Amino acid sequence: MSDERAQEALRALPQVDRLVRDIGELATVGPVVARWLVRREIDAARERVLAGADPGDIPAAVRSAVNGLSLARLRKVINATGVVLHTNLGRAPLDAAARDAILAAADATPLEMDPVSGERAARAPVAPTLVAALLDTEDAMIVNNNAAALLLALGALARGGEVIVSRGELIEIGGAFRLPDVMAASGARLREVGTTNRTRLRDYTDAIGEHTRLILKVHPSNYRIVGFTEEPPLSDLVWAAREAGVPLLFDIGSGLLRPEEDVLADEPDGATAIAAGCDLVCFSGDKLLGGPQAGILAGRADLIERCRRDPVARAVRADKLSLAALEATLWAYARGEADGLPVRRMLAATREQLAARARTLTDAVPEAEIIDGESVVGGGSVPGHALPTVLVSLRTDRPERLAAALRTQEPPVFARVEAGRVLIDLRTVHPTDDATLREALARAR
Repeated sequence: MSDERAQEALRALPQVDRLVRDIGELATVGPVVARWLVRREIDAARERVLAGADPGDIPAAVRSAVNGLSLARLRKVINATGVVLHTNLGRAPLDAAARDAILAAADATPLEMDPVSGERAARAPVAPTLVAALLDTEDAMIVNNNAAALLLALGALARGGEVIVSRGELIEIGGAFRLPDVMAASGARLREVGTTNRTRLRDYTDAIGEHTRLILKVHPSNYRIVGFTEEPPLSDLVWAAREAGVPLLFDIGSGLLRPEEDVLADEPDGATAIAAGCDLVCFSGDKLLGGPQAGILAGRADLIERCRRDPVARAVRADKLSLAALEATLWAYARGEADGLPVRRMLAATREQLAARARTLTDAVPEAEIIDGESVVGGGSVPGHALPTVLVSLRTDRPERLAAALRTQEPPVFARVEAGRVLIDLRTVHPTDDATLREALARAR
């Protein structure tokens, strides 16, 4: 584009006030956001002109931005992907008790107040107390996620010293966050031992020295190393830590409180780790525990107190809504009602139960058929294990378009697209949403 044409195109760019007035969709976002969106699109058009390109359709870009804000807002969606703990869809759905607890805590609540004395008290003590009781350990504390729990423990217990970790456990979690980077941020120094596939007890004991502050064991919850492998039993690590007089922290990751069977049989749990002699365990609240996003540290009271008093503790503490939901989730375990949690129901659903629901769905949707398939746990949990399921398969010439149409329903429906088909897995759909799902499928088609 010539300089003269560029100047002409720049002069032709619309005024902010005119676009705010003329684009009716902007009334839904309020005047401040409206002007910001319009200015942003005009600035982008100006950059395109200066780069020699066409300015584009600015009103259309503004309308698209408004629509994008509406679609991206946090609201209920139907997870029909078959991924039980879908990280991008918020992981564990909460049960009715946890939702009620959030609503109650949204008002004034005794977050750091003793209702009896009227004096300031420890922050939300119920959840830590329930964790300690359920794991049969001395103390616990709650932070905003498991990465924060690990960061806090490393800093409080090993800042300036060395932490011994097997090379086979140097994990990377979602978003490219790596254990060595978390270690560096905590101020502790990483001491790698063993190899990727084989680490022996002697590797740990040979590495222990005057600068050792902590031995860290990490459950690789989002991958598996198979074949020619070796790792020392947990009891050996407990012995090594006690001989050296340093704490042993076990990051069990996915959040099982007690041993489970079937698909979860290989997952470590907090109670077993504590009973085996681990000084601390940490894990997530929004994975297999089935609660809100949270990080949980539990174990020796003196170590928990050091973590509680560390300056980082305030920066990573959980908010009142998460604490309220976690309390309700933990009460379900304490009262023997955990099987009613949504995550537990999804994992326990049988193929026969899912097939019965699928038949009802296909009766109302032309050209749908039922096929065998697999669900996964997801959320960086139980890698390599699949859950037999049935899928409602929708044949279409344009599967991506049908899937997109489902995602723009109200509520949005997220499905899988594989081999030219749109697949619906009812394992991750609450039965009360089946009717809504049928209506969404009819509209989308």
